[in-house]
Amino acid sequence: MSDADRPVPSSAADLLGLFAEESRARAFAAVALGASDAAEVAAAAGLSARDAASALERLRRHGVVAPGDDGALTVAYDRFREPLRTPRPAPDTQDDPATGDDAADLIVRTFVRNGRLVRLPARWTRKKVVLRHIADRTFEPGVDYPERTVDAKLRGWCEDGDVDHVTLRRHLVDLGHLRRSDGIYRRPVESGRSETA
Repeated sequence: MSDADRPVPSSAADLLGLFAEESRARAFAAVALGASDAAEVAAAAGLSARDAASALERLRRHGVVAPGDDGALTVAYDRFREPLRTPRPAPDTQDDPATGDDAADLIVRTFVRNGRLVRLPARWTRKKVVLRHIADRTFEPGVDYPERTVDAKLRGWCEDGDVDHVTLRRHLVDLGHLRRSDGIYRRPVESGRSETA
């Protein structure tokens, strides 16, 4: 059975169900920690050869364990991504980009989906609109934020996207949406509206 033909857990609950059996959880952990074949899995997981083989067969059928390029067992991490992706807003954000400006809203909806930054626009004027949206939804004007808090808030926007939180933070500082002093960030109280494309 090819990887594409294997049943994939369709939800987080399905994944949890797959690991509800202790022998499967132990076999999976052994593979994640480097066991490369059934004998190594049995030894590392403290399972009989039969229990290890049965657990591995079930894990393979569900596509969470697969042979790597060298034939050694490996965790198929990509099988975990889709079932665990659930549309949810980024921390301290709103799903609705409604700014009252139709052009800005269209730009935001193009580059921000389900509270996540898909990617930054190439055009500078559009990039400024998206960055303003993120600043408006994430940081209160006049409030001090330590760098770790800024990073945590921006990571929410960057999850599963093409932009990392450090790049996003740098853009926000460069545009004046955040000001930095001694590791503390503050959003200015007065900030002019960005122009749209």
